Amino acid sequence: MRHNRDEKRFDRTYSHLKSMFSNMTNDLVVSGRIKTTTPRAKALRRYAEKMITLGKDGSLSARRRAMAFMNNKATVTKLFAEIAPQYKERNGGYTRILKLGVRPGDNASMSIIELVEGVKAAAEAKPKAKAKKAPAKPKAKAATAKAASEKPAKEKAAKKAAAPKEEGVPKRTRKKAEPKED
Repeated sequence: MRHNRDEKRFDRTYSHLKSMFSNMTNDLVVSGRIKTTTPRAKALRRYAEKMITLGKDGSLSARRRAMAFMNNKATVTKLFAEIAPQYKERNGGYTRILKLGVRPGDNASMSIIELVEGVKAAAEAKPKAKAKKAPAKPKAKAATAKAASEKPAKEKAAKKAAAPKEEGVPKRTRKKAEPKED
């Protein structure tokens, strides 16, 4: 019986479960959002929010505790340097779960779990990147480039038309021209 046991095990051993949530937390910190099943997203929320709270603390012991769980130095650095400062004024609720429906293969309910502020920052950064466009080519250069590319195509077509063809005989059965003997 499961008296007083509140966490789901997903039919895994404790070490596998810890590893799974550690990897999912790393992915969430790196990408800002991940797609997973709804029960996993709900369980992951606890771990991700604890790690962000440690990041807000910013002390050496908090960094060591986060490193002990996440096992990825680059991800922990990103968590403490970039993500946690966004949530200084927020008291929890750092993640959002959006339900997607069911997976076609096994009918499992799917969700997206994402960082609340991280999505806003990523959305603001994308339009800035799209604003830069390549300069337009002058029309004169484009016309000469087009004419230059058409010239070799015309020469190939002329050579093809001038080559003798054996009508009605498939290529595979054609005999090669025998070399002339002197």
